[in-house]
Amino acid sequence: MELRQFEYFVAVAEEANFTRAAERVHISQSGVSAQVRQLERDLGATLVDRSGRRATLTGAGAAALDHARAVLASVSALRQAVDDVTGLVRGRLVLGMVTACTVTPLFDALAAFHAAHPGIEITLVEDNSDRLVEGVRTGATDLALVGTAGTAPPHLDALPIVSEGLVAAVPVGHPLARRQRATLADISAYPIVSLPEGTGIRAVFDQACAARGVQADIALQASAPDAVADLAARGLGIAIFSESMAASYRGRLKALVLDDVATPAVLPWSGRRP
Repeated sequence: MELRQFEYFVAVAEEANFTRAAERVHISQSGVSAQVRQLERDLGATLVDRSGRRATLTGAGAAALDHARAVLASVSALRQAVDDVTGLVRGRLVLGMVTACTVTPLFDALAAFHAAHPGIEITLVEDNSDRLVEGVRTGATDLALVGTAGTAPPHLDALPIVSEGLVAAVPVGHPLARRQRATLADISAYPIVSLPEGTGIRAVFDQACAARGVQADIALQASAPDAVADLAARGLGIAIFSESMAASYRGRLKALVLDDVATPAVLPWSGRRP
């Protein structure tokens, strides 16, 4: 028997649902189910009745629940006693980050934080900006690095980390490839390949087009920057990237600075304000 099996069993008992239990302990539903089944095999008894819509305890499960809680409480007390002597801080930090975003200083800061506080578990979650912001707002995420086209969302604190402009990325043989700069009006004559709505880059682009009365033809969209780049490289449209993202595809795509697009910011949202 392993300690995590007791933790997962208690979570299932208290949530009466394997999916909610999995969300609570931050692993997959199949992982929780497998570990609880292993605990049942070790004990030689079925602890959870899975036949109904709710996960309910069997007689054996009800008898085991208090003992499982006691084991977890004892381990927690043991850790706290040792931490009081060593000064070790324990906890969990859930950090959200825009999918496919690479901010090297952030990774360096996380490494330094982990070295200074090894007792704090760090969990990294990737998603689009809208969902990451909502995660911070609901408390599911402690802070998140996101892209934004405007001011901080209501009731959240924000700190600018990186600020960079948007570029239009075109293949070498494109009619605009000889240019260094372009405007929204210039690129609106061609199909656009973009990240989906909910991402910071797309929000900046859409707002800029609306402000200047430009009707962009979003022909294709993909959630992965590599996919956007591949589609543009094959001549299916002009890719819209941040400057740092476009640098990853130098050689395949030519980046044109968009003169009339406001500079977006990449921010970590943290702390809910009253």
